Amino acid sequence: MERPASGEVLMSQAIQPAHATARGELSAGQLLKWIDTTACLAAEKHAGVSCVTASVDDIQFEETARVGQVITIRAKVTRAFSTSMEIHLKPVTLLTEQDHVEHNLAAERRKVRLQHEDIFNNLMKESSKFDDLLFDEEKGAVSTRGTSVQSIELVLPPHANHHGNTFGGQIMAWMETVATISASRLCWAHPFLKSIDMFKFRGPSTVGDRLVFTAIVNNTFQTCVEVGVRVEAFDCQEWAEGRGRHINSAFLIYNAADDKENLITFPRIQPISKDDFRRYRGAIARKRIRLGRKYVISHKEEVPLRIHWDISKQASLSDSNVEALRKLAAKRGWEVTSAVEKIKIYTLEEHDVLSVWVEKHVGSPAHLAYRLLSDFTKRPLWDPHCVSCEVIDWVSEDDQLCHITCPVLNDDKPKDLVVLISRRKPLKDGNTYTVAVKSVILPSVPPSPQYIRSEIICAGFLIHAIDSNSCIVSYFNRISASILPYFAGNLGGWSKSIEETAASCIQFLENPPDDGFISTF
Repeated sequence: MERPASGEVLMSQAIQPAHATARGELSAGQLLKWIDTTACLAAEKHAGVSCVTASVDDIQFEETARVGQVITIRAKVTRAFSTSMEIHLKPVTLLTEQDHVEHNLAAERRKVRLQHEDIFNNLMKESSKFDDLLFDEEKGAVSTRGTSVQSIELVLPPHANHHGNTFGGQIMAWMETVATISASRLCWAHPFLKSIDMFKFRGPSTVGDRLVFTAIVNNTFQTCVEVGVRVEAFDCQEWAEGRGRHINSAFLIYNAADDKENLITFPRIQPISKDDFRRYRGAIARKRIRLGRKYVISHKEEVPLRIHWDISKQASLSDSNVEALRKLAAKRGWEVTSAVEKIKIYTLEEHDVLSVWVEKHVGSPAHLAYRLLSDFTKRPLWDPHCVSCEVIDWVSEDDQLCHITCPVLNDDKPKDLVVLISRRKPLKDGNTYTVAVKSVILPSVPPSPQYIRSEIICAGFLIHAIDSNSCIVSYFNRISASILPYFAGNLGGWSKSIEETAASCIQFLENPPDDGFISTF
């Protein structure tokens, strides 16, 4: 039998009815206790001294375990810092190459933790600027006052570790319980935990402490709801004086399903008090930071699309290109994440696939914007993410194949793309122009060792005329892992790359170079 490596601990648990919820699923609180215990033991095995949990990064619950199943938790030290170690939990053994990747990612996660407060404060300031936009869209919104829940626990010896401190996992489990009750008051169903924002233990608690847990819904985002939980600890004297110690706060994100296992859409929230507004805006800021962490640091490999170009199927490939863009634009559930002057940015998450929608108000005719944006050879004039665009083949009057190169990012090799660009003018009674883009495989342009061949799943522009001299240009992109680095900083809130590119596009469309460059494509 293979022995765990140094700094690694393996735990296996058979899920009993006592570990399960009313739905027969493993309780998230019980899982958190097992994770905390395994991680702490791995840290002590590596360090050779007693360790306590200082913080827990975002947790994503991707699968459900049920009574009778066996769950295996593997905890491994991925990197040690000056006074702390990051513990990464994986259900499978890591290979040597993967160990190296995890070592580097640990540093990235630490960077995110250290920058979190500054980024959060900046996003809070931004979110207050588009309150009117948010609340104009709130119809049938509800107050969260009825979701407030308070609970108290007395820390007994079984709740404490061998240092006499309350188990971090036990505190997290109690927090999960009150948060679940709070979420259930909004949907009147059985909510299940989807993810947890970063836990940070601000101070210890010991046997004999009274822990007071306060939970309330902060905000909802279509099929998920964020619940904030605050924990205060009291010893005997503090309890008598009503003077507690704030030892933890965390934000838990829930989904809920109906009898047919379809996700429930939560009602929108209407903040009333000053504290309501603070929590409401904070939830929006945290959601944006979570996007950055989830998609930037998760390091998920992408399965290539492998759509081969076939001239005999040109019409169907072109039509499907346009139809995919229109379907993406028509999807429900888009959430506004930023709004500045003429630019609004929305995001949409579906089954761990992220899409971005950038809406721009442009002071130029729709037909002119259409012609300018159709000519991808001029895209480097306004898009810093595009170095060059070469036309490979004119497939038809409205379709062409292009080779696009992108700049170097993160000291890696530059990326390139081979794409099909399809454009459509409005129908008789319509006023929306379409420019759709997707990657294809073209044997005449094989991957080059000079570049990293990347892919666009679905992207493009929808140009809607407002009047004869202005239009709304909407850019959509269903983001693939290969092009994610160009959006990464903006997703997490530590960059303005999308806003800057959108502003450059507006400037280009409103003041195009007067050199007769506009192609007939």
